[in-house]
Amino acid sequence: MVAALQLQVLVGSFAIVRLDPRADVPMWATAPSALCGILRTADELTLICEETADNALALSAIDATQRASGWCGLRVAGTLDFALTGILAGLSTTLAQAGISIFALSTFATDYVLVRQDDLPATCRALQKAGHSFVE
Repeated sequence: MVAALQLQVLVGSFAIVRLDPRADVPMWATAPSALCGILRTADELTLICEETADNALALSAIDATQRASGWCGLRVAGTLDFALTGILAGLSTTLAQAGISIFALSTFATDYVLVRQDDLPATCRALQKAGHSFVE
């Protein structure tokens, strides 16, 4: 079991987008926000970006099968040591047991979990029940 974590709910709504692996990263996807992710593999370019009025037209132009809108972000507060294990596993197991689908990613400093906006209340309840807390 993972030790109790402090989590922050990120402000904003996020989209997850899949583009051709050779595509340039669009400027609208890199606007400053609480979370911006760019991951390129041989198979795809995945973008995580905040849904704003400024990029709404560009997001709507992407085929709906290549775009998932309406996600909320949760951030593990503070900085995680690389020696820690099971952080994402603990969060994802708790949420899987509650029937909540996630999109997880990590940065050098911490971990993030995205859940659908409609699932945010159940997500918070499940994580609090597992001993985690939420901070501003």
